[in-house]
This record gives sequence, C-alpha cells and structure tokens, in this order.
Amino acid sequence: MPYELFCKEEFILKFEPKKDFKRLIVVCLASVLMALNIKSFVRTGGLYPGGATGLSLLIQRGAQMYLGLALPYTVINVILNAIPIYIGFRFIGKKFTLYSCLCIVLTSVLTDVIPGISITSDVLLISIFGGIINGFAISLCLLMGSTTGGTDFISIYLSEKKGMDAFNIILGLNAVILAAAGFMFGWDKALYSIIFQFTSTQVLHALYKKYQQETFFIVTNRGEQVYQAISNATNHGATILDGEGPYEHTERQVVYSVVSSAESKKVRKAVKETDPNAFINVVKTERLFGHFYYKPND
Repeated sequence: MPYELFCKEEFILKFEPKKDFKRLIVVCLASVLMALNIKSFVRTGGLYPGGATGLSLLIQRGAQMYLGLALPYTVINVILNAIPIYIGFRFIGKKFTLYSCLCIVLTSVLTDVIPGISITSDVLLISIFGGIINGFAISLCLLMGSTTGGTDFISIYLSEKKGMDAFNIILGLNAVILAAAGFMFGWDKALYSIIFQFTSTQVLHALYKKYQQETFFIVTNRGEQVYQAISNATNHGATILDGEGPYEHTERQVVYSVVSSAESKKVRKAVKETDPNAFINVVKTERLFGHFYYKPND
C-alpha cells in the first residue's frame, strides 16, 4: 500500500514499501560498488572517471600535491553536486533525486572511510575492469530510478526536458577534466582514463536502454488491437498503414511504432499475445526527431 509524505503543499512523495525497500537496497549496493571501485581501481591506477567523480578526484589530488591540503572527498563531491541536485529536484523528479542524494552521500562517505585495496598494479587491467564495475554500478542506480550524481542529472534533464543529445556536452566536460589531469599529473594517466571511460560507457549502453529506441514494423490482420496492446504496455502511440500481401493479394495492416529499447521485450510479448501470427520486424533507431514519451522518473 503506498504512503504519502507531505513536506510542503507542492512537495509530495509517494512511497510503496516493497518497491522502495528494493530500490533502497540496490542503490546502497551500487554506492558500495562505486566506493570500492574508487579505492581499489581508480585511485590505484591514478585514473579520472569523468563527471563529478573525476573532477572531485582531480581537485583532491591537486590540493594535496600543490597546496599540501588533504581535502575530504565527501566535501568536494557534495559541493560539486549541489547544482545538479537542484536541477534534479526542480525538473526531473523529487523521489528520483532523493535516492540519488543517498547514493552521492553514501558513496562519498564510504570513499573517505574504507581502506584502499590494491588488486593489481597493471594500469590497463585497472582501466578495463574498473570501467566495467563503474558502468555496472551506474546502471544499477539508473535501473532503480536514481543516479550517481553529477553529469547524469544534466544528461537526463537535457534528454527528457529539452530533447537535446547531451553526449557532446558531457564528452566536452570530460575532455576538459582529462586535459587538466594530463597537464597536472601526466598524460599516461589521462590516456588510460579514456579507456576507463570508454569501457564504462559500453557497459552502461548494454545494460541501460531507456534512452535508446527501436522501431517496430508489425504486419497483422488485427491492427487496432495490436496498437491498443502497444499503448497499454508502453503508453506509446502507433501508425496503422493499409497494405496488401502480394502472394495471395490479401489485405493486411502494418503497425508502425517507436518504443524504448528497454520496453522492446514487453512489446513483442504483448503483440504475440494479441496476434500469434503477426510478423514483427524490429529495427534499431539511430535518430529520432519530434516528441517521444519517456516514463516519468518518479
């Protein structure tokens, strides 16, 4: 049974105990993985993951080397996330941002508290396996309706609210961080960090598909029912085209719809339940212009 938390008239959070308990556990697990990854791989290899995490490490290492100041990672990371957190609360989702704050704070505190663990000194292995763990931890958070903070907030805001591809903006920010790291600490670490970030991105794209789309072409005799099944499953619309089978010259309908890749399996199942004889062609959508429905984060 859902519960509502009232803080202000415009600030209402709805909690579902079973669902939110699972969400809480997974976000905490992802935070532990992030912290362990930073202490066991990232710091051992002297890498810079990009985003708020990379910038926090850059500031921390720069202050230590050039000013002799031992700044806590928690303080730096929380300050850098202040504006992204505001963007999250204001534009993305309050509950989404609340869980993200938990991830940011827990990851930061654990990074300062837990001891460093050196698994290997091979920087290439560190870059690859550290990137895999980083991408997996970020994916866990996103799948549970939260984020690890920093540029993730900005990317989601630009994608959902402005219809912009944030890739080039995030890439540019990470390039600045890596360039600064290269000048301050040596280009070998900056170049290895590119491998880390690339590996992390590939894992993220493989596991989290909300912002990837697929186009469905469904040949059926039950166009209206198939459209309704897609709408019920995903809230996406469809276009029904009239066609003709050239072999027997029978009238057929083609249902055309674009859905999130994360919903693809659900759509295929719904279509097959509606029309077991439907012919389904799924094509990866490279670019999409116009309004596209995204499931709300809260």
